Amino acid sequence: MSHRPVSVISGVGSCLPGRVIGNRDEPLASLDTTDEWIRSRTGIESRRWVEPGTSTGDLAVDAARSALRRAGRPVVDLVVLATTTPDHHSPATAPAVAARLGLGTVPAFDVSAACSGFTYALAAGDAWVRAGTAQCVLVVAAETLSTITDPSDRGTAVVFADGAGAVVLRAGSSHEPGAIVATSLGSDGTQDDLAVVRAGGSRWPDHAGESSLADRCLRMRGPQMFSHAVRRMTASSRALLEEVGWPVDSVGAFIGHQANQRILDKVADLVGVRAEARFGNIREVGNTSSASIPLVMDDLVARQAVTPGTRTLFTAFGGGATWGSVALSWPLIKEHE
Repeated sequence: MSHRPVSVISGVGSCLPGRVIGNRDEPLASLDTTDEWIRSRTGIESRRWVEPGTSTGDLAVDAARSALRRAGRPVVDLVVLATTTPDHHSPATAPAVAARLGLGTVPAFDVSAACSGFTYALAAGDAWVRAGTAQCVLVVAAETLSTITDPSDRGTAVVFADGAGAVVLRAGSSHEPGAIVATSLGSDGTQDDLAVVRAGGSRWPDHAGESSLADRCLRMRGPQMFSHAVRRMTASSRALLEEVGWPVDSVGAFIGHQANQRILDKVADLVGVRAEARFGNIREVGNTSSASIPLVMDDLVARQAVTPGTRTLFTAFGGGATWGSVALSWPLIKEHE
């Protein structure tokens, strides 16, 4: 009797731009705000922005190379790239990333689910492995949000940042560290104005570049985003824990999308996650949208901060509106020369 394959995380990698923007640095220093105001409302002390000329694809390639190296440079069957800031409106960025990595003519596609992108991309890769369509999937989440942020908008400029994270999935056993146990996704298109870039798409073409900066950059309805994020991430987390039969006190690692420290605290409190099981990096790197969860993950792997096999919960909420949660066991990542 054959057993259905399960996807197992065998490699993790990340990439952060070298340019560090503190709360007292330009262009943030010119805003009507202070370091104390930013820290108290977001939990952010610094963030990373790319230098001009660096693209989302550049960050994605670096993060993916690190993840593939740690996975032992396996033969990849599929590349899934989550991003809100692709290199071009068309074509997708994933095929170019696959080519630059030397992966040949494997299928590759982008996923656009805003800050929930990594959970969506991970669920897609997991589904390909479980279906037996792929033996190894490279999942990447990469963002250059500074390229669509208005530096004069206090509501977004102090929050959004750039970075990339990647994981490698391989077919394996449900008993292995790193096994994906279950995923849960959702969306509500009636809330598509929570975070939006209005101009530049087919709904609002801007061929002559006449739209205002406000319409060409990401705008966010902060208070509404806060309440929706808390509600959806909490409900999604609770539902997934019930589905897999995990008592909340058995969760040893909880990583929420690094949107805002107050959101993260509220969701963890409502779900009932123990304080020592909560992990994040928003203070140092800001809100990197879809890249935030794998960035935290890679940092924890590097520090060996979580024991392989630990019950782990990811959850995210983003524009669209979209949300997603993933239950997994913490992976055992080996360093390969």
